[in-house]
Amino acid sequence: MFICVHLWLLTGVHYWFKTMTRAIIIAGTQSGSGKTTVTLGIMAALARMGYKVQPFKCGPDFIDPSLHELVTGVVSRNLDLWMAGESFTRQTFGRHSVNADISVIEGVMGMYDGGDSSSSSLAEQLDVPVVLVLDVRSQAESAAAVVKGFESLNPKVSLLGVILNRVASPRHLQLVTDAIKEHCQAEILGHLPRNVAFGMPERHLGLHMGAEEPISSEAIAELAETIAEHVDLERLLEMATITSGKAVGLPAVKPPLVRIAVARDRAFCFYYEDNLDLLERAGAELVFFSPLEDGGLPPDIQGIYLGGGYPELHAEELSENRPMRTAIKSWAEQDGIIYAECGGFMYLSQGIVDHDAQFHPMAGVFPLQARMQNSRASLGYREICLKVDGLFGPAGTIMRGHEFHYSTVTAVAPTAIAPGAIAPEKIYGVNNGTEEGYCHKNVLGGYMHLHFGFNPEAVAEFIGKCKNHR
Repeated sequence: MFICVHLWLLTGVHYWFKTMTRAIIIAGTQSGSGKTTVTLGIMAALARMGYKVQPFKCGPDFIDPSLHELVTGVVSRNLDLWMAGESFTRQTFGRHSVNADISVIEGVMGMYDGGDSSSSSLAEQLDVPVVLVLDVRSQAESAAAVVKGFESLNPKVSLLGVILNRVASPRHLQLVTDAIKEHCQAEILGHLPRNVAFGMPERHLGLHMGAEEPISSEAIAELAETIAEHVDLERLLEMATITSGKAVGLPAVKPPLVRIAVARDRAFCFYYEDNLDLLERAGAELVFFSPLEDGGLPPDIQGIYLGGGYPELHAEELSENRPMRTAIKSWAEQDGIIYAECGGFMYLSQGIVDHDAQFHPMAGVFPLQARMQNSRASLGYREICLKVDGLFGPAGTIMRGHEFHYSTVTAVAPTAIAPGAIAPEKIYGVNNGTEEGYCHKNVLGGYMHLHFGFNPEAVAEFIGKCKNHR
């Protein structure tokens, strides 16, 4: 399968040298091609066959990785060349693939969509072969032209296999298969019939999180059986074999220097796992708590991390937990350190106006009000530059992340909230020409989901701020 040699060096850096491992990228021709369904089915089927599957997600998505974990029992990792940087992306892939029988990477959108963060770019940089999911619902022989185009657009990418989705009949399958065999190099690995009854409920930010178990164990088993019946998994495993002799290094884990409370529950569930790892490696002891259910903050903490999620769906419950809201507000007003992004940022506002125009009071740290809207407010990659010294370093510090939300914030007159209060300062200069990143005392919040992998030094700065805070 593969040989792995470990070396512990006096420098405290852990290296491994991979001589052989298996990995595959499941890409799609476009969003909605069935890529997630096929990926989940392949992961589940391989796991049921006894293989240790390491899941990955190409791009910035939070939801698909949670579904990967649901079907494999293994934490999935994001691989994003632009947002996290090439070096960190390689490091993440190497560190987590090394002990797996096979790594399955779910692509993003269409195979070539996303520039540096596309599935094709990742395949090229990691030298991982691609299996293309092609929806043939409304075509037959023309499918060959689509596959031919995907094969030829970037010769540096090895597109080795195709899985056909939504095949209507044996005759339909024959027409598509014959055309692809005649004109293309990629092999047909299998197909999914059009009548496969598998679906997942969606909402405004996409599918439901894996922790909510939107897919029953029976549905997962049925999908795995369908994949095993219609897809040549043995051939896929043969195709997935890649070789690599590159070393991957990681800094040694520091002993705990600070305790950081991390909000994690149904309302706050969007975290890049590598962000949490980087915090721990830099000396943070992470203590998880629930703003929905807990009556107060964990004891003996030096900082708080409020991630994104769905506070708008749980606004009433969050609002009714007055002891937690009071504890957060008190911590902030006593110069406690808080970093909040997207949903966590909304929680620090005066309140959330939900889709039914109902106002729900929140922690009230920022003189802002978050209002949900039916249309998407913002989507895209962002690079930010700190305009002033902040929690993540001095002015000029560069970080990268992603923005995706359906709410906007409007200012509330600070003096209407507290006498003498002043408006929060915006300390992010954003590469789209806007300003963001609201700062109040030692609280920093904004809509950006930052990936710490692009600038790990920022994590050390944050840990240092927490360590020195009293």
